[in-house]
Amino acid sequence: MLVSQILKTKGDSVFTVKPADSVGAVADLLHSRGVGAFVVLDAERVVGIVSERDIVRAVASHGGAALERPVSDFMTANVLFAEPGDTIDSALGRMTDRRIRHLPVCRNERLVGIVSIGDLVKWKISEVEAEADGLKAYIAAS
Repeated sequence: MLVSQILKTKGDSVFTVKPADSVGAVADLLHSRGVGAFVVLDAERVVGIVSERDIVRAVASHGGAALERPVSDFMTANVLFAEPGDTIDSALGRMTDRRIRHLPVCRNERLVGIVSIGDLVKWKISEVEAEADGLKAYIAAS
């Protein structure tokens, strides 16, 4: 199973913010959109990712004043990407190793989607269940 298959079902829309957007505004957007992270774009170029965890750390370190600062001060700038042709297993492995929950998907350095650990786990469970059903049918037919 490939990341591209998840994007075909899930869709390719990605919520983004700009580096100059305030932490407070981004926190409001995270809440209203019901998502856990935004990709930070400068024009069309991915420059970072900001998650709920980043915002909590910013407020814990800098207090309420952090909410007025630009998200670029607290985003994760060293972004790990997936490509549409990556397998779910390889994406899960990278996310687990880095302890991240969101993985932007790029093709030729262009953002084409985003997957979460929840998306990947859901598809992995479906894949394992289908394999188990196939094995049960094979055993029953024997």
